[in-house]
Amino acid sequence: MERTSATAAGPVQRADGGWRIVAEAREAAVPRVRHAVRDLLAEQGLVGERYADLVDGLLLIVSELVTNVVTHAALLTPLVTCEVLIGDGRVRVAVEDGHPYRPKAVQSDEEQTGGRGLMMVKSISLAAGGACDVEQTGDGGKVIWAELPLPGR
Repeated sequence: MERTSATAAGPVQRADGGWRIVAEAREAAVPRVRHAVRDLLAEQGLVGERYADLVDGLLLIVSELVTNVVTHAALLTPLVTCEVLIGDGRVRVAVEDGHPYRPKAVQSDEEQTGGRGLMMVKSISLAAGGACDVEQTGDGGKVIWAELPLPGR
């Protein structure tokens, strides 16, 4: 049974063992997708002090990845897609766009005001004991994913 619920970002659809959130690749997508992910995590019981660091990390990651799509890929990607998978002791978020450029996490110049987003995603993931990567999609775009472990009991 497919579950669909409306959010400000658009419908949250049950897909491939997780959920998919689709929004137009505009600035407003960043808070909309972040709030949709936050609400989804809460619906799945990831609330309270036990999950606070996990949820905060995931929401920061989602914000950075959606911002990257809006900033760098919107001309080739009218929609941003965020997928959330929860299972096997982990939560995985993945953001897909149609732009072929594969970004790298790099240290940026202290005088630059941007360019640290992917490094921050990588740092949050690794500090939590998780992982992140960039993969090409079959249609020439990319998906950037990060997964964090669920806290132990």
